[in-house]
Amino acid sequence: MRRRLHHGDVDGKKHEHLVGADLDDLNEPLLRNNDEDYKANQLEVQKLEDIYYDEKSKERLHWTFLFSHIISEWAQWLAKLLLGSGSFISRILTLPSTIGSGPTKKFLPPLLTPLQESRLRTLQKRLEVPFDGSCLEHQDALRKLWRSAYPNRELPGLKSEVWKDMGWQGNDPSTDFRGGGFISLENLIFFSHTYPEAFQNLLNKKEGNRAEWEYPFAVAGINISFMLVQMLDIQSGLPTSLSGVRFLQFLSNDESAFDELYCVAFKLMDAHWLARRASYMEFNEVIKSTRVQLERELAIEDVTSVKDLPAYNLLRR
Repeated sequence: MRRRLHHGDVDGKKHEHLVGADLDDLNEPLLRNNDEDYKANQLEVQKLEDIYYDEKSKERLHWTFLFSHIISEWAQWLAKLLLGSGSFISRILTLPSTIGSGPTKKFLPPLLTPLQESRLRTLQKRLEVPFDGSCLEHQDALRKLWRSAYPNRELPGLKSEVWKDMGWQGNDPSTDFRGGGFISLENLIFFSHTYPEAFQNLLNKKEGNRAEWEYPFAVAGINISFMLVQMLDIQSGLPTSLSGVRFLQFLSNDESAFDELYCVAFKLMDAHWLARRASYMEFNEVIKSTRVQLERELAIEDVTSVKDLPAYNLLRR
């Protein structure tokens, strides 16, 4: 677009050479200056953006490194926890759930590992075997027990008054087993071989001030086997008592856990006997108090084997 000034306008004459000029031509230097300023501003903005994004990038790298370090530390801690002292996982798996409350409280048994299941089944099969006086294997086991108890004495016949010296009630030990089964004889043999000194001390009543009417050693041993079976609730199926559920963990650590617990129970029973200054008429009360203490010790959280039980120390005396 072109504009012209009137010739009568003084200023128009004065600037006549500008009147016919193209405004686009006049604006060209301004536009060029504006364009350069704009480009300069754009470069400045770009520099600022580069600085901003560079800082954001550094910040992201910082937090990424920090979080990765935290995750790494957490993973190492978790690994130590899972693989550390005796198995955090197994503790979770063996943590019982309760049903009911009070005296009728029962516990849901945990899922068994293949090892636990195998060992529990083996133990339950042992519990199913009654003592049979006519069975050669059982007769040999009786003789084996006698040799362990009295290595320097002559082996008596299967029916003899001499058997009373060991604490059988009559001249035929087979009549005393009743509900104890063959496993109670196996328990006595295990005790005699594994802890011979403690076994001899109990057999011969060497410790403490003894009562005039003492408990018969062998018959007491049969009663302890029976008490443990009832307490652990392991005769058939899965145990639902707290002691039984905890015993499953013992069994996973030691296939001889029942026999080991038997030795502890026998020694503990004798300690209760002496503490009460009991006589034979109080034997059942002593057995009950022994069971109560065992149940308390089995409930201790950090106990994972028979040798962790406080009462196990009695076998070392």
